Amino acid sequence: MRRTKSPRGAGAGRSRVAGCTLLVIALGAGVAGCSSDGDPLSAEPYDAADRISFSGSVEAGGEADPDKPLEVVAEDSDGRITDVTAVDASGRHVAGELAADGSRWHSTSPLTAGARYTVRVSTEDEDGAPGRKVLTFTTAKPATTRRLTVAFGPGAGTYGVGQPLTAELSAPVKDPAQRAVVERSLKVESTPAVSGAWHWVDDKKLHYRPRDYWPAHATIGVRSALEGVKVNDRLRGGRSEPLTIRTGDRVIAVTDAAAHRLTVYKNNEEIKQIPVTTGKPGFETRNGVKVVLAKERFVRMRSTTVGIAEGSAESYDLDVEFATRVTWSGEYVHAAPWSVGSQGYDNVSHGCVGMSTGNAEWFFDTVRQGDIVKVENSAGDTMEPFGNGYGDWNLDWPTWQAGSALTTDKARNLRETARLRPTAV
Repeated sequence: MRRTKSPRGAGAGRSRVAGCTLLVIALGAGVAGCSSDGDPLSAEPYDAADRISFSGSVEAGGEADPDKPLEVVAEDSDGRITDVTAVDASGRHVAGELAADGSRWHSTSPLTAGARYTVRVSTEDEDGAPGRKVLTFTTAKPATTRRLTVAFGPGAGTYGVGQPLTAELSAPVKDPAQRAVVERSLKVESTPAVSGAWHWVDDKKLHYRPRDYWPAHATIGVRSALEGVKVNDRLRGGRSEPLTIRTGDRVIAVTDAAAHRLTVYKNNEEIKQIPVTTGKPGFETRNGVKVVLAKERFVRMRSTTVGIAEGSAESYDLDVEFATRVTWSGEYVHAAPWSVGSQGYDNVSHGCVGMSTGNAEWFFDTVRQGDIVKVENSAGDTMEPFGNGYGDWNLDWPTWQAGSALTTDKARNLRETARLRPTAV
């Protein structure tokens, strides 16, 4: 959270304060400046500068260790903290938690190395008289380390509602706690707003998607707040370029392999049904949700690229028109004039969805990269979630969330809290 307020008389703080203390701002109880009617709330705020002392490793204007947490403490039981805001020179806020009784605030996100911070603390005494203090300090520049940068994908442009965001790291991150540091720094915002989660595909790649597809005509921005943040002793965040993409209409094409029919929906309304043929026995089309990867006006399709020996009964070498790619291994929706007699009646392809040239041209012109192409009622396997295109949507939401380091981190914290809590007898 960026700013935290707590009502008077509330219970204990929500979490334990980290063991190392970077900054302690000790707030003494001040004498309230009251108006003539004795109402402390009608008084002008007094200057609390003389009633706040500093201890620990930081003095006002000093240099601090960015790898230690920031902490603000009210040292007098008659005074309480009501608000703390910590922000660096570029406007990035430090997340933190304020104890419910106003006695303590501590940061919950890492500080950036080589940055200048301004901390604003608001207080009140036992009579409700307000006070304030502003502290500025800088964090030390890091020792020589590697820089971890992030390349966001798919690239600026307009996509279908099924397009996941991708984040490619410049160095592998394996440790769960270090992954949590990285993931917290990858910020996604959309208009209209939807919630989503990152999923670690491997040590260097993450994908982000909402629970359901993106809204139509949304604007989605992703950026890294990792610059200067320590990931480990040899790795610290570097500067990364943000990315903004947009979505177009909600276009979803559903192929029923058993009915030999492809139905296209636009913004939840059916706009066309197309007779098709899908993969024959031994070459069944993959079931599940796929995402359009690219559109190729002409493509040469050779059986040798999918493991069929040249000269065999199943070999082929064809120039194909209006090919919409949905897997990297070579599955397309494309024109197949040679199988028009089977389209709508039988499955005779080697795994692609084939249709007439006219229908393929219409489909090619209607869909865009990121649109959904779903296959159901095929005897084939389900589309892989990763590695052969975007099969991300074939993971249910709990499974997707389980791939987030933050979900793992939260579960670990809950287990630790349960372990430390006394057992009732």
